[in-house]
Amino acid sequence: MHIRVRLFASQRELVGARHVELDLPDGSTVADGWAGLVARFPVLAPGRDSVRFARNGDYTDLAQPLGDGDELAVIPPVSGGSGGSGADPGGAGDPGARVARIVELRDGPFGAEILGELGDRLATDEDGAIVGFLGRTRCTPGAPAPGQEAEAARHAGRAVDALEYEAHDTMAIKVLEAIADEVAERFAVTRLAIVHRTGEVPLGVASIAVVAVAPHRDAAFRAARYAIDETKARAPIWKAERFTDGHVWIGHLARTGPEDAPTTPTGSAGEGES
Repeated sequence: MHIRVRLFASQRELVGARHVELDLPDGSTVADGWAGLVARFPVLAPGRDSVRFARNGDYTDLAQPLGDGDELAVIPPVSGGSGGSGADPGGAGDPGARVARIVELRDGPFGAEILGELGDRLATDEDGAIVGFLGRTRCTPGAPAPGQEAEAARHAGRAVDALEYEAHDTMAIKVLEAIADEVAERFAVTRLAIVHRTGEVPLGVASIAVVAVAPHRDAAFRAARYAIDETKARAPIWKAERFTDGHVWIGHLARTGPEDAPTTPTGSAGEGES
Protein backbone atom coordinates (compact mmCIF):
# COMPACT_ATOMS: atom_id res chain seq x y z
CA MET A 1 0.00 0.00 0.00
CA HIS A 2 0.99 3.61 -0.48
CA ILE A 3 0.30 6.29 2.16
CA ARG A 4 1.14 9.96 2.61
CA VAL A 5 2.51 11.15 5.94
CA ARG A 6 1.89 14.80 6.89
CA LEU A 7 4.29 16.53 9.25
CA PHE A 8 3.84 19.74 11.22
CA ALA A 9 5.74 22.17 13.43
CA SER A 10 8.84 20.63 15.05
CA GLN A 11 8.44 17.31 13.20
CA ARG A 12 8.27 19.14 9.87
CA GLU A 13 11.43 21.05 10.71
CA LEU A 14 13.33 17.92 11.70
CA VAL A 15 12.50 16.19 8.42
CA GLY A 16 12.64 19.30 6.24
CA ALA A 17 9.39 18.44 4.44
CA ARG A 18 5.65 18.75 4.96
CA HIS A 19 4.82 15.43 3.27
CA VAL A 20 6.53 12.06 3.06
CA GLU A 21 5.36 9.26 0.77
CA LEU A 22 5.64 5.73 2.20
CA ASP A 23 5.15 2.27 0.71
CA LEU A 24 4.06 -0.29 3.30
CA PRO A 25 3.01 -3.95 3.21
CA ASP A 26 -0.72 -4.65 2.98
CA GLY A 27 -2.28 -4.92 6.42
CA SER A 28 0.04 -2.34 7.96
CA THR A 29 -1.10 -0.31 10.97
CA VAL A 30 -0.41 3.20 12.22
CA ALA A 31 2.45 1.73 14.27
CA ASP A 32 3.94 0.30 11.08
CA GLY A 33 3.62 3.67 9.40
CA TRP A 34 5.48 5.35 12.25
CA ALA A 35 8.17 2.64 12.14
CA GLY A 36 8.59 3.17 8.39
CA LEU A 37 8.85 6.92 8.88
CA VAL A 38 11.46 6.58 11.64
CA ALA A 39 13.45 4.09 9.56
CA ARG A 40 13.81 6.80 6.92
CA PHE A 41 14.21 9.69 9.37
CA PRO A 42 15.79 8.39 12.63
CA VAL A 43 15.87 11.94 14.00
CA LEU A 44 12.13 11.57 14.71
CA ALA A 45 12.53 8.56 17.02
CA PRO A 46 13.11 10.45 20.31
CA GLY A 47 9.82 12.28 19.87
CA ARG A 48 7.60 9.20 19.94
CA ASP A 49 6.19 9.80 23.43
CA SER A 50 5.17 13.37 22.59
CA VAL A 51 3.24 12.80 19.36
CA ARG A 52 -0.25 11.62 18.49
CA PHE A 53 -1.49 10.27 15.18
CA ALA A 54 -4.45 10.99 12.93
CA ARG A 55 -5.71 8.87 10.05
CA ASN A 56 -7.57 10.78 7.36
CA GLY A 57 -8.23 13.69 9.70
CA ASP A 58 -9.33 11.78 12.82
CA TYR A 59 -7.27 11.01 15.91
CA THR A 60 -6.44 7.32 16.07
CA ASP A 61 -4.26 4.81 17.92
CA LEU A 62 -1.26 2.74 16.87
CA ALA A 63 -3.31 -0.41 16.25
CA GLN A 64 -5.55 1.23 13.62
CA PRO A 65 -5.16 -0.47 10.21
CA LEU A 66 -4.09 1.69 7.29
CA GLY A 67 -5.41 1.49 3.74
CA ASP A 68 -3.97 2.34 0.38
CA GLY A 69 -4.09 6.08 -0.19
CA ASP A 70 -4.56 6.98 3.49
CA GLU A 71 -3.17 10.14 5.02
CA LEU A 72 -1.30 9.62 8.29
CA ALA A 73 -0.68 12.85 10.21
CA VAL A 74 1.94 13.04 12.93
CA ILE A 75 0.59 15.44 15.58
CA PRO A 76 3.32 17.06 17.71
CA PRO A 77 2.50 18.86 20.99
CA VAL A 78 -0.31 21.34 20.43
CA SER A 79 -0.93 24.83 21.74
CA GLY A 80 -4.12 26.60 21.04
CA GLY A 81 -4.36 27.45 16.78
CA SER A 82 -6.55 30.13 7.58
CA GLY A 83 -7.44 32.46 5.17
CA GLY A 84 -11.08 32.33 5.94
CA SER A 85 -11.17 28.54 5.81
CA GLY A 86 -13.66 26.97 8.15
CA ALA A 87 -17.26 26.16 8.76
CA ASP A 88 -19.92 28.82 9.14
CA PRO A 89 -23.23 26.99 8.69
CA GLY A 90 -26.09 29.14 7.54
CA GLY A 91 -24.27 32.38 6.92
CA ALA A 92 -20.80 32.01 5.39
CA GLY A 93 -19.52 35.17 3.82
CA ASP A 94 -22.33 37.39 5.11
CA PRO A 95 -21.38 39.28 8.30
CA GLY A 96 -25.01 40.27 8.85
CA ALA A 97 -26.51 36.80 8.59
CA ARG A 98 -27.90 35.09 11.71
CA VAL A 99 -26.08 31.79 12.32
CA ALA A 100 -25.99 29.10 14.97
CA ARG A 101 -22.28 28.30 14.81
CA ILE A 102 -19.11 29.98 13.55
CA VAL A 103 -15.90 27.93 13.36
CA GLU A 104 -13.00 29.47 11.46
CA LEU A 105 -9.25 29.63 11.00
CA ARG A 106 -8.06 33.02 9.75
CA ASP A 107 -4.69 34.19 8.47
CA GLY A 108 -5.73 37.84 8.77
CA PRO A 109 -5.88 40.00 11.91
CA PHE A 110 -8.91 40.74 14.05
CA GLY A 111 -9.29 42.93 17.13
CA ALA A 112 -11.46 43.07 20.21
CA GLU A 113 -14.39 44.20 18.08
CA ILE A 114 -14.75 40.64 16.80
CA LEU A 115 -16.45 39.67 20.07
CA GLY A 116 -19.29 42.09 19.41
CA GLU A 117 -19.52 41.09 15.76
CA LEU A 118 -19.72 37.38 16.57
CA GLY A 119 -22.23 37.99 19.35
CA ASP A 120 -24.46 40.01 17.05
CA ARG A 121 -24.39 37.27 14.42
CA LEU A 122 -25.23 34.53 16.92
CA ALA A 123 -27.72 36.09 19.34
CA THR A 124 -31.50 35.86 19.05
CA ASP A 125 -34.24 37.65 20.98
CA GLU A 126 -34.37 34.66 23.34
CA ASP A 127 -30.76 35.12 24.46
CA GLY A 128 -29.93 37.11 27.57
CA ALA A 129 -26.21 36.37 27.75
CA ILE A 130 -23.24 36.81 25.41
CA VAL A 131 -19.89 35.71 26.87
CA GLY A 132 -16.71 36.39 24.93
CA PHE A 133 -13.09 35.39 25.42
CA LEU A 134 -10.18 36.99 23.56
CA GLY A 135 -6.72 35.43 23.68
CA ARG A 136 -3.79 37.81 22.97
CA THR A 137 -0.12 37.17 22.31
CA ARG A 138 2.24 38.08 25.13
CA CYS A 139 5.97 38.71 25.47
CA THR A 140 6.61 36.19 28.25
CA PRO A 141 7.64 32.70 27.07
CA GLY A 142 5.50 29.64 27.67
CA ALA A 143 6.48 26.06 28.42
CA PRO A 144 8.50 24.52 25.56
CA ALA A 145 7.20 21.44 23.79
CA PRO A 146 9.05 18.18 24.47
CA GLY A 147 12.31 18.24 22.53
CA GLN A 148 12.46 22.04 22.52
CA GLU A 149 14.07 22.44 25.94
CA ALA A 150 17.59 23.15 24.68
CA GLU A 151 16.38 25.80 22.25
CA ALA A 152 14.24 27.37 24.99
CA ALA A 153 17.27 27.51 27.27
CA ARG A 154 19.19 29.35 24.57
CA HIS A 155 16.57 32.11 24.63
CA ALA A 156 16.11 32.14 28.42
CA GLY A 157 15.57 35.62 29.79
CA ARG A 158 14.58 37.11 26.45
CA ALA A 159 11.23 38.59 25.52
CA VAL A 160 9.23 36.99 22.73
CA ASP A 161 9.17 39.12 19.56
CA ALA A 162 6.14 37.52 17.86
CA LEU A 163 4.24 34.26 17.62
CA GLU A 164 3.50 32.05 14.66
CA TYR A 165 0.63 29.57 14.40
CA GLU A 166 0.48 26.54 12.11
CA ALA A 167 -2.54 24.25 11.70
CA HIS A 168 -3.73 21.05 10.10
CA ASP A 169 -6.60 23.06 8.61
CA THR A 170 -9.18 20.40 7.77
CA MET A 171 -8.58 18.40 10.92
CA ALA A 172 -8.58 21.52 13.11
CA ILE A 173 -12.01 22.52 11.78
CA LYS A 174 -13.29 19.00 12.42
CA VAL A 175 -12.04 19.09 16.01
CA LEU A 176 -13.55 22.54 16.62
CA GLU A 177 -16.87 21.32 15.22
CA ALA A 178 -16.72 18.36 17.63
CA ILE A 179 -16.05 20.74 20.53
CA ALA A 180 -19.07 22.82 19.51
CA ASP A 181 -21.18 19.63 19.46
CA GLU A 182 -19.97 18.81 22.97
CA VAL A 183 -20.85 22.32 24.17
CA ALA A 184 -24.38 21.82 22.89
CA GLU A 185 -24.67 18.44 24.61
CA ARG A 186 -23.07 19.39 27.92
CA PHE A 187 -24.41 22.89 28.46
CA ALA A 188 -27.40 23.18 26.08
CA VAL A 189 -25.61 26.06 24.34
CA THR A 190 -26.06 25.79 20.58
CA ARG A 191 -24.86 29.24 19.52
CA LEU A 192 -21.06 29.30 19.66
CA ALA A 193 -18.14 30.83 17.78
CA ILE A 194 -14.48 29.77 17.79
CA VAL A 195 -12.15 31.80 15.54
CA HIS A 196 -8.37 31.16 15.59
CA ARG A 197 -5.52 32.92 13.85
CA THR A 198 -2.82 31.22 11.79
CA GLY A 199 0.43 32.64 10.49
CA GLU A 200 2.54 35.29 12.24
CA VAL A 201 0.81 37.26 15.00
CA PRO A 202 2.55 40.30 16.53
CA LEU A 203 2.66 40.90 20.27
CA GLY A 204 -0.48 42.27 21.87
CA VAL A 205 -2.69 41.08 19.02
CA ALA A 206 -5.64 38.70 19.28
CA SER A 207 -4.97 35.09 18.34
CA ILE A 208 -8.28 33.44 19.32
CA ALA A 209 -11.85 34.57 19.95
CA VAL A 210 -14.58 32.48 21.58
CA VAL A 211 -18.17 33.63 21.95
CA ALA A 212 -20.99 31.68 23.61
CA VAL A 213 -24.60 32.88 23.45
CA ALA A 214 -27.41 31.52 25.63
CA PRO A 215 -30.62 32.56 27.40
CA HIS A 216 -28.79 32.59 30.78
CA ARG A 217 -25.30 33.67 31.83
CA ASP A 218 -24.22 30.55 33.72
CA ALA A 219 -24.53 28.34 30.65
CA ALA A 220 -22.79 30.92 28.46
CA PHE A 221 -19.84 31.25 30.88
CA ARG A 222 -19.43 27.49 31.16
CA ALA A 223 -19.70 26.97 27.42
CA ALA A 224 -17.08 29.62 26.63
CA ARG A 225 -14.66 28.21 29.21
CA TYR A 226 -15.09 24.68 27.92
CA ALA A 227 -14.62 25.78 24.30
CA ILE A 228 -11.32 27.59 24.90
CA ASP A 229 -9.90 24.89 27.18
CA GLU A 230 -10.74 22.06 24.79
CA THR A 231 -9.45 24.01 21.78
CA LYS A 232 -6.10 24.49 23.51
CA ALA A 233 -5.91 20.83 24.49
CA ARG A 234 -7.10 19.12 21.30
CA ALA A 235 -7.05 21.23 18.15
CA PRO A 236 -4.07 20.45 15.86
CA ILE A 237 -2.79 24.02 15.99
CA TRP A 238 0.85 24.71 16.85
CA LYS A 239 2.49 27.82 18.26
CA ALA A 240 6.09 28.95 17.88
CA GLU A 241 7.54 31.79 19.94
CA ARG A 242 9.82 33.82 17.70
CA PHE A 243 12.97 35.57 18.87
CA THR A 244 15.49 37.66 16.93
CA ASP A 245 17.68 34.63 16.20
CA GLY A 246 15.40 31.59 16.40
CA HIS A 247 12.11 30.16 17.62
CA VAL A 248 10.73 27.69 20.15
CA TRP A 249 7.68 25.46 19.66
CA ILE A 250 5.32 25.60 22.63
CA GLY A 251 2.85 22.98 23.76
CA HIS A 252 1.90 19.67 25.30
CA LEU A 253 0.82 16.22 24.17
CA ALA A 254 -2.48 16.54 22.33
CA ARG A 255 -5.57 15.16 24.02
CA THR A 256 -7.56 13.11 21.52
CA GLY A 257 -10.99 13.49 23.10
CA PRO A 258 -13.00 15.53 25.60
CA GLU A 259 -11.93 15.78 29.20
CA ASP A 260 -14.40 14.33 31.68
CA ALA A 261 -16.19 17.17 33.41
CA PRO A 262 -19.57 18.01 34.93
CA THR A 263 -22.02 18.05 32.04
CA THR A 264 -25.29 19.20 33.60
CA PRO A 265 -26.90 21.79 31.31
CA THR A 266 -28.31 24.84 33.02
CA GLY A 267 -31.68 26.30 32.19
CA SER A 268 -31.92 29.09 34.74
CA ALA A 269 -29.91 32.12 35.68
CA GLY A 270 -27.08 31.62 38.12
CA GLU A 271 -23.70 32.97 39.13
CA GLY A 272 -21.28 32.69 36.20
CA GLU A 273 -17.58 31.90 36.15
CA SER A 274 -15.00 34.16 34.54
